[in-house]
Amino acid sequence: MLQQDVLRRFLFEELGVRGLWVSLSSSWQTAKQQQQCPDAVQLQLGQALSAVVLLSATIKFNGSIILQAQGDGPLKTLVAQATHDRKIRGLIRSSADVTPGSLQEMFGDGRLVLTVDTENPHPYQGIVPLQGENLAAALETYFAQSEQLNTRLWLFANEIHAAGLLLQELPAQSNDKADWERIEILAGTVTEQELLELDCEALLYRLFNEEKVRLFDAELVEFDCSCSRPKIENALRMMGKDELEGVLHERGQIEVNCEFCNKHYQFDRIDVEQLLFGYKNIPVNSHTKH
Repeated sequence: MLQQDVLRRFLFEELGVRGLWVSLSSSWQTAKQQQQCPDAVQLQLGQALSAVVLLSATIKFNGSIILQAQGDGPLKTLVAQATHDRKIRGLIRSSADVTPGSLQEMFGDGRLVLTVDTENPHPYQGIVPLQGENLAAALETYFAQSEQLNTRLWLFANEIHAAGLLLQELPAQSNDKADWERIEILAGTVTEQELLELDCEALLYRLFNEEKVRLFDAELVEFDCSCSRPKIENALRMMGKDELEGVLHERGQIEVNCEFCNKHYQFDRIDVEQLLFGYKNIPVNSHTKH
């Protein structure tokens, strides 16, 4: 039975190469149900969610890694986020007439931004052109330019599953080029059907049965949106009193929908007064001592 909503790490014990495999099912279904867009567009979101889970496991951090693709073509915006503890969410925005094709055909002139958001006030950010046949190719370009580590990715999604495979040379090791090329060639034989339908053990045996591979325990992945009323309140405070009062005057209340989970937040005039100024605690029975 296919392992669902898990990340697996593996290591080629005699080579300076590591790997990651992810399979999403329930988490993928929940994420895409929040997004209203054509099926072909939704599959791009599935690939992106698989990608950020894989990327989140290549570094040690506390926070989240955010993949954002934006362009001036029919596919406007793609955002996928994964936290260090494998919580994922994503969104996608497009026109109704997206034809599957290369990244440039779908996104037009665009860029891919990767952000590692931690407690550091200055998050790390890497940017590459949104070019290539697919998202995996664009991410390989990012690793080649930013990390200088040989890295290969395979990303696929259908209506039921989303899955990904990542291979990467380990840093600070004297790696044999022939070893990397052999592993890369073997992995390159993987098919979309195999990656979406085989569990990790079966896939690794199919690809690397003559190599010594150590497989680590599964790490669970789940959909989880981090939106909350306090976070929305903080965002509203940043808009300022004048702008908030303008919206109240025009609409009578302020309504906010989370684009990731479609949760609805509503603020009336009293709510806005409270978040701007707070309530002063005035004693009911007070007197002045003389």
